Amino acid sequence: MTATPLAIAEPFALGTADTLESLLSAQQGKKVTIRLGSGEELSGTVKAVNGSLVQLSELSGKEFYDAIIAIPRIAAVIVRAKP
Repeated sequence: MTATPLAIAEPFALGTADTLESLLSAQQGKKVTIRLGSGEELSGTVKAVNGSLVQLSELSGKEFYDAIIAIPRIAAVIVRAKP
């Protein structure tokens, strides 16, 4: 019998000075779902964030693909908040 590590969600807190860029940067290396203004959703791991773009890797259903998303096109960032 082997022990499997549990994924523990960290509490998510919104600060007064936070921006989409800073929130996405804090999620680097973690799985998120991004909802675009068009309603389309992309889920994957935040790989990189710069001033206007975010790179998602290991896209759900397209694990061999990455996506580059313009931050101004993002309507919502969905993160797992509870285990």
